[in-house]
This record gives sequence, structure tokens and C-alpha cells, in this order.
Amino acid sequence: MRIGITGHMNLTPATVELVRTTLKTELAQYDPTDLVGVSCLAEGADSIFAQAILDAGGQLEALLPAPDYRDTRVSKAHLPTFDALVSQAHKIRYIAEASSMQVYAQANTTMIETIDILYAVWDGKPSTKTGGTADAVATARIADIPVSLIWPKGSSRF
Repeated sequence: MRIGITGHMNLTPATVELVRTTLKTELAQYDPTDLVGVSCLAEGADSIFAQAILDAGGQLEALLPAPDYRDTRVSKAHLPTFDALVSQAHKIRYIAEASSMQVYAQANTTMIETIDILYAVWDGKPSTKTGGTADAVATARIADIPVSLIWPKGSSRF
């Protein structure tokens, strides 16, 4: 089972825990020997999902926008988590030579082309930028990829 992730970066601490718990429950239904999570490892939902995949015994595939992503787009606060996840990924793929908003949208499309289901940690609101969560959900739905919405009661963004 190949599961992709899209979701918000700016989750409140309480929401992080709600999402983590929900993902743990969702992933428990799969055989870990057949479980692959595909994530861009962004702060928030992507990284929470990536760690949940590893905790469930699955394999992590890092689908990164470009080789410069870490140095140009990953916040200093997120670097330790990002680096730890990259070091545990069984496969790392890059979409382009350099990071950009268009490349983020392409990363979503590439991910959706390779997964069986998309988990979306999403409050249901439209994307404010190209390649956002709502765009990824729309792309998956157009491609007839099932979308599992994850927004536990009490969740919020800052």
C-alpha cells in the first residue's frame, strides 16, 4: 500500500497530537511489510505522517522538490526533524534542479501518480498558494485517487 500525504504546515501543538494519534490508528490497518509512505517532508502534516509511517514499521519515500530544498526552504527550527527523516528514508527522489512554487505543485502531481491513497490533513479551505493542500486534494480527485481527509475534532491552525 502506497500512501501519500498532503496537509497544513501551521498546525497548533494540540492539533499535532490529534493528527499523530489519528494517523497511528489509520496506519495500523495496514501490513507494515507492504506499507510505503510518500512525503515531501515539509514541516507539519508531511513530517508527522513520515514519522508515523516509520513508527508503524513501513518504509518512507522522500519526494523532495529539489536538491536545494533543505538549504533554501526548510526552516531552521525544522532542520533536525527534516534531517532525521531524510536519513531514515529508504528512497529519496527529486522533482527538479531548483526549488520553486511550481515545483511544489509538480511534487504533488508526481506523488499522486505513484500512490494508492492520499491522506489529507486539511481544514477544507481553499489553497492560498500554488501547490497547497486543496490543490493536491483536487489533483488526486481528478486522478481518481481516493482521498482520506484527516481533520480531527478540535483541530486548528495558527
